[in-house]
Amino acid sequence: MVKGVILLFGILIGSFFNVCIYRIPRGESIVFPSSHCPSCKTPLGPKDLIPIVSYLIKKGKCSYCGQRISLRYPFIEGLTGLTYMLLYDSLGFSFSFLFSLFFVSLLIIITGIDYDHQIIPDLLVLWGIGGGVLYRLIEGILENTAIGMVEGILGMVLGGGVLLLIAFLSKGGMGGGDIKLLGMIGLWLGWKLTIVTLFLSFFLGGFISIFLLLFRIKSRKDPIPFGPFICLGAYLSYLWGNALLQAYFQLFL
Repeated sequence: MVKGVILLFGILIGSFFNVCIYRIPRGESIVFPSSHCPSCKTPLGPKDLIPIVSYLIKKGKCSYCGQRISLRYPFIEGLTGLTYMLLYDSLGFSFSFLFSLFFVSLLIIITGIDYDHQIIPDLLVLWGIGGGVLYRLIEGILENTAIGMVEGILGMVLGGGVLLLIAFLSKGGMGGGDIKLLGMIGLWLGWKLTIVTLFLSFFLGGFISIFLLLFRIKSRKDPIPFGPFICLGAYLSYLWGNALLQAYFQLFL
């Protein structure tokens, strides 16, 4: 029952994330004006804004102008619901769960923006850093230790530092947004899970990119942003990173 509520809540929030993904890169308010068709600008009513359902009923087209609606909209809604439910299943209703919703929400919005525009807004990274510092401070107070903050700082330096080194050695092969993004993620995850995130990001990025090229979904000339792979790697690390590390040490050490 609770999982179903969390899933539904995530789907509803995902609808708002679509607004953020569309408007933030354009410098538009995420509050005003109300939701409207990006093509014909017609204001959308309640029947047009039911997450996932409206898209299916309208067969992926605007009811007013017939313009096709991006598949990203139901995808982000469903993805948000699923990620929230998995977080609850892993963490329960706890201090970590509440903060993880904020962290993962940023990752989803950043993924959508970077995929569409190949940019990672500094504002979102700053929000992530602010949330990460607050998370580490409260964690330290509750557990009466500064270890979490130290690990967060080490993760931030490691994550940003590794990608900065790659950017330097490759003479621009890594974007500044990716560097700042992984630094922010490192603050949340700590240095150990930042290493796992790095590995998963490059592995998933390489595997999925090859898949997209082989099946001609993307061409060699099409940009394939790295930010979504960093975000995916971070999410997987947050949930199962410690289990992956334990399995690795048992197999190879």
